[in-house]
Amino acid sequence: MNFNKISFRIFKATDCPLYRVGDLFFISGIAVAMGAEEGNSLVSTTVINNPPNRENCKILCGDFNRLVIEHERADLIPEGVITCSGCTGQIKLEYRLKDFLDEDDVAEEEEHQVDLVLLLQNFPFFRNIDRKDLSDVIKLFNRRKYSKNEIIIRRGDRGDNFYVVIAGRVKVLNDAALPIASLTVGDVFGEMSLLSNEDASATVQASGNCEILYIDNRKFKKILSKYPTLQNYFTRLLAKRLSHSIKYSTGDVVTSMAGKLQEIPPEALFQTLNASQKTGILTFTQLSKGTARFSLRQGSIIRASYGGRKGKNAFYDIFKEKEGVYKFTPGLPPEDFDAPEIGYFMKLLMEGLHRAEDNNAEI
Repeated sequence: MNFNKISFRIFKATDCPLYRVGDLFFISGIAVAMGAEEGNSLVSTTVINNPPNRENCKILCGDFNRLVIEHERADLIPEGVITCSGCTGQIKLEYRLKDFLDEDDVAEEEEHQVDLVLLLQNFPFFRNIDRKDLSDVIKLFNRRKYSKNEIIIRRGDRGDNFYVVIAGRVKVLNDAALPIASLTVGDVFGEMSLLSNEDASATVQASGNCEILYIDNRKFKKILSKYPTLQNYFTRLLAKRLSHSIKYSTGDVVTSMAGKLQEIPPEALFQTLNASQKTGILTFTQLSKGTARFSLRQGSIIRASYGGRKGKNAFYDIFKEKEGVYKFTPGLPPEDFDAPEIGYFMKLLMEGLHRAEDNNAEI
């Protein structure tokens, strides 16, 4: 006969020689007292599954057995907290119905948790957390994956979360969609909104596929109050970011550029803007079909219009032009921050040149 398993998870361990916080035990079976002519007897089928690669503790097994005997079946034990009888150390365990998991899921969860702890323990933010508490603190965070160009925080949004980059890279954009900072693995963002209770002052966008840890305001401030050294960490971080901001505002800004197509053909102009990953709007005037307008984000074309056409066809048509005036203006409107690219740049360029050559051959 099979009986439902229940799970007990260690949430506090004090000098325990065998187990650690997060270890999970599965209990199942029954314990039934039966009458007999020579006194009462007890029939027990209790099964206790220890965490992987952990030794058996007779004291804790005795505690589990007494619980099963008291309630007659393991799956009838009520939710709650128990404390082991103790030896050189002591542990506290919690049983919750939400902890019903099969053993394969638990093993995978524990392996992921260990890998995450090993990754994060050397991140600047987590170095301020006591090692013995690190696993519990990390469990307060949620994880999410973002795709390239996906907006994580938009300027003006309410600041509700604190974020840590654990894979990939993100970029910080000003109100003209110009990148003012790049954040990579181990970097954090969103803290200033939480500390100042103000809305987000910049947009944060995924540079490519990335993975982020995040925690809400309440839990963030709870961690902050428990570890005073984090105050110094954020003070140093603010000083570093202010220094970067001053450097950017005093000359690290992309300037406008203008000229004639007779001096630089469209293909060379677009290649230059792509190679330098410029963000802004390229406008052509005095063309055979009027004005052309192209929006670029990090060198990629996201909008194109010319002669009543839009998208790829408008981009292809510009390569037929030999005379006109161009002007590049840095920055984009907010609605273009996460607009999709109209196509892979080099493929668009080659197709545009090919069509321009066919047009010249016909002429």
